[in-house]
Amino acid sequence: MANNTADHPPGNSVAEGNHDGDFGMAVTDLRDLMELRSAEAVNKIQNMYGDVQGICRCLKTSPIEGLSGNPVDLEKRHTAFGKNFIPPKKAKTFLQLVWEALQDVTLIILEIAAIISLGLSFYHPPGGDSEACGQVEGGVEDEGEAQAGWIEGAAILFSVIIVVLVTAFNDWSKEKQFRGLQSRIEQEQKFTVIRKGQVIQIPVAELVVGDIAQIKYGDLLPADGILIQGNDLKIDESSLTGESDQVRKSMEKDPMLLSGTHVMEGSGRMVVSAVGLNSQTGIIFTLLGASEHDEEKKVKKTKTQDGIALEIQPLKSEEAAELEEKEEAKPVKKVNVTKKEKSVLQGKLTKLAVQIGKAGLIMSAVTVIILILYFVIHTFGIQGRTWLRECTPIYIQYFVKFFIIGVTVLVVAVPEGLPLAVTISLAYSVKKMMKDNNLVRHLDACETMGNATAICSDKTGTLTMNRMTVVQAYIGDTHYKTVPEPDAIKPETLEVLVNSISINSAYTTKILPPEKEGGLPRHVGNKTECSLLGLVLELKRDYQPIREEIPEEKLYKVYTFNSSRKSMSTVLKNADGGFRMYSKGASEIVLRKCSRILDTQGQPRIFKPKDRDEMVRKVIEPMACDGLRTICVAYRDFPAEAGEPDWDIENDILNELTCIAVVGIEDPVRPEVPEAISKCQRAGITVRMVTGDNINTARAIATKCGILLPGEDFLCMEGKEFNQQIRNDQGEVEQERLDKVWPKLRVLARSSPTDKHTLVKGIIDSTVGETRQVVAVTGDGTNDGPALKKADVGFAMGIAGTDVAKEASDIILTDDNFTSIVKAVMWGRNVYDSISKFLQFQLTVNVVAVIVAFTGACITQDSPLKAVQMLWVNLIMDTLASLALATEPPTESLLLRKPYGRNKPLISRTMMKNILGHAVYQLVIIFTLLFAGETFFDIDSGRNTPLHSPPTEHYTIVFNVFVMMQLFNEINARKIHGERNVFEGIYRNPIFCSVVLGTFILQIVIVQFGGKPFSCTALTIDQWLWCVFIGVGELLWGQLISAIPTHHLKFLKEAGHGTTKEEIHEEELTEGADEIDHAEMELRRGQILWFRGLNRIQTQMDVVYTFQTGQAAVPGALRRQPSVVSQHNDATAAKTLSSPTHVGLSSSSSLTNSAGAPPPAASSSAAGN
Repeated sequence: MANNTADHPPGNSVAEGNHDGDFGMAVTDLRDLMELRSAEAVNKIQNMYGDVQGICRCLKTSPIEGLSGNPVDLEKRHTAFGKNFIPPKKAKTFLQLVWEALQDVTLIILEIAAIISLGLSFYHPPGGDSEACGQVEGGVEDEGEAQAGWIEGAAILFSVIIVVLVTAFNDWSKEKQFRGLQSRIEQEQKFTVIRKGQVIQIPVAELVVGDIAQIKYGDLLPADGILIQGNDLKIDESSLTGESDQVRKSMEKDPMLLSGTHVMEGSGRMVVSAVGLNSQTGIIFTLLGASEHDEEKKVKKTKTQDGIALEIQPLKSEEAAELEEKEEAKPVKKVNVTKKEKSVLQGKLTKLAVQIGKAGLIMSAVTVIILILYFVIHTFGIQGRTWLRECTPIYIQYFVKFFIIGVTVLVVAVPEGLPLAVTISLAYSVKKMMKDNNLVRHLDACETMGNATAICSDKTGTLTMNRMTVVQAYIGDTHYKTVPEPDAIKPETLEVLVNSISINSAYTTKILPPEKEGGLPRHVGNKTECSLLGLVLELKRDYQPIREEIPEEKLYKVYTFNSSRKSMSTVLKNADGGFRMYSKGASEIVLRKCSRILDTQGQPRIFKPKDRDEMVRKVIEPMACDGLRTICVAYRDFPAEAGEPDWDIENDILNELTCIAVVGIEDPVRPEVPEAISKCQRAGITVRMVTGDNINTARAIATKCGILLPGEDFLCMEGKEFNQQIRNDQGEVEQERLDKVWPKLRVLARSSPTDKHTLVKGIIDSTVGETRQVVAVTGDGTNDGPALKKADVGFAMGIAGTDVAKEASDIILTDDNFTSIVKAVMWGRNVYDSISKFLQFQLTVNVVAVIVAFTGACITQDSPLKAVQMLWVNLIMDTLASLALATEPPTESLLLRKPYGRNKPLISRTMMKNILGHAVYQLVIIFTLLFAGETFFDIDSGRNTPLHSPPTEHYTIVFNVFVMMQLFNEINARKIHGERNVFEGIYRNPIFCSVVLGTFILQIVIVQFGGKPFSCTALTIDQWLWCVFIGVGELLWGQLISAIPTHHLKFLKEAGHGTTKEEIHEEELTEGADEIDHAEMELRRGQILWFRGLNRIQTQMDVVYTFQTGQAAVPGALRRQPSVVSQHNDATAAKTLSSPTHVGLSSSSSLTNSAGAPPPAASSSAAGN
């Protein structure tokens, strides 16, 4: 053991504030040193610096006292060695976002059309007399009016600019929110260092080179360092090296600790040797960002282009390195599944958007064709005119007008607002969830949570308060029901007990005085150990002097606690050369290793197996049935004569123990948990408890929480029995066996992390029952990582959770409380409902606007709703409505229905009924007004007006009524389950009220003052009142619709389904990959769509290249793909493209279709949505 810390004055760093700041090592020396591993590193340290103490001296720090924390000194270190901060990827500027928003195909088409229309309006053909060109310019009163032709083009351009700016602004604020979240998560991460001899926690970003940091089980190392002292330290370096085996670290063999790696076992102290961009993670990052032109190739690998993957992965940026190896290990792993690939909702929406987009494309094409045909037949056929050269520009102007109408139909049909609504809704929820103690790391987790059907929860700290206190004890053959007085225990026994507890616990665990007068003492560190230290204090003794007498450096060997040992032991060397080992751990495990027990006199007596069974029956089971955790404290002496034992053979060491005491620790159930669990059960969510405690304790707590209800035949089983039931003779897990167990299982006790993972995977993959299960899991330990990653939503504990658990999770519970999970369910369901509300509103508008534009165009040669008006409607529909409907606050009533599950359609029958019902009302009104409005209002008809004639009152009323109906229908859209009261809780949503009012005011401004650009003319007050009255009719009509029972309307189809089993099956055939479970299939669906966008350009380049060079480009097409599916697609595409005949193309597109992406025809706007 390297305990030679006394060879230099301990206070040197504290006294060193006035030093001239030239450190004995430069950044380059440290970087070179950190690149070495194991023996090479040890040799280099010995040759150059003597030992690690030498490095500490060069860095002017003390291994015991740490740095002085003097700001001047810290500043010097920052300048010399850099800060512990890896700059995030540069955020996109607003202009870049504007440019991206402009890439939208429909907008581009509109811009082109508008520019052509603008150009033509300025072109006046020489001597083109209007008579010769037919009815083209008939009815134009004066020259001035003809000059106004440019207004429409300009107005379209202007509205396109507005749409683009709004989209860009939304993206920008989204990005900003991610950045905020990112920094919030980074501030949350603190690390323990020693400064001025005090152990303090500082934010990771404040670490400097030379700091002495304490590391323990579950930490994620934030900087590189060199080990100064370690106990049984094992590190998982897979994020850097890809080796999954844990690496043992020790002073003699391998003292190099690297940033971004996880401490899986043990504890120790290190001196920080590299931070930020100089650390190993930082170097990898610099490499990733160094070559900008390589960035494009890397995009596929690191997926940073998604903008979310990188931003929202917190805890500095070790994730890029992790991605590299994880992607080789298994194509889609939860940690790097980006938002686009994972979410259930996202998948359904993408499908829906593509379907609507196709419909809109067809409608708009048909509209244009009909308009042109009608014009040509009418002008040249019926009127028998000939095409004159001087009339060409005027005819073209007509064609452009038709084209613009067609494009406007498309614009209205394609729901660009969908992605926007999802984003707004999620971003809003995430912000609000912060207040409910949910820190969301992956946006879509929030919405997936609304579909959760099962929650597998830990016991300690989540369901219980994690404030442990010893309430019973068995010491010296006596079972005390309360903590005994110190006099009742023999002094010898008391001495051994107090020493054992004080020394054999992490020295970072302590009990501090309460923060407020009269409060409870603060427990710092491991809560179980705190309860034992609390027992020491209750026995009127103090643990601090004992720890000061035996500091950590004097501990000879430490076996730290881990999930397989379920115990912790510390070895001390005695003066005579012998050793004493103190142990503590789960009582049934440690008692099995005991061969003696201290009796009433404090003398060890023989402890036989039958004594042990009796003790289990009389002491441990009664304690457990009271819901107590039982811990056994023991010791063992190794005499000097026997020589030093082999410490690595644990089974021989942890044996022949002498039991000192068994204590019962109470961890009271959080008072609000039973209520929260009954809410979950009402909401159709099954809560299961997975715990490491013994089965009696677990059962007692589960009954208190309400997980187990009296009179129901639910299963409680231990991990061992669970494994026997679900594994076959070869020891492999069989899904059929698991399906027999999990539906009734409520408590899994004495479970290992693997059991937890097996259970979660089994439930997710299971296909029994009507719906597929969506599982949420809570975890806090390092070993919960796999289960958290596997789950649909992983919750990590913010207070008790280790960094590793937080890294694997989707949501961090900042207060470790189960009730926060219920809040998350509420928010998740709310997101889902908000999207549905928006869809219900949006689709009504879509249906009506498309039919009106289409029919109107076919019958009257001109869309009743002009391009600019359509764009305004689009703006109300998309941006403003998504703002209004996506920000509805959740209500408790959301918890009264069953979860939707994975494959429930987005648009239910009730919603379909509402959409079609309201569409009928609106169409009847609009067509009545269109064809009979002029007589009703006694105004001139607006039909068949010439090209540049001024706007008519007639069409203005049609437009105004249309918008009024949308406005009132927006109120109807607030309810999607057929509720009667659409105003309920409307005042709780100020955003909604202000959007509706704002839209109304803007509409007045547009109609009264919009004039030519908006094709409007001012209306009288009577006409306005009629418009509003017809709008209010929407609300009354809504009541009528909700009175029709949905179950009679069997003919209504649902839309926006999730993945069905058949599709999954079909997909597996196309995969040709190894087995990939169904859940992961689902993740792939969105991914393919996304890759199409990325691959489009590259494929085109490859096609050109292939035709030039034959087959040579195929490997290039394959090389870029990180995921199996896209490799498969690309291979097919590449084959079909490089073959001269195009027969193969259909197979490639059908393959992609089965995976839910659009066929090549559905232009890239689909991929963009």
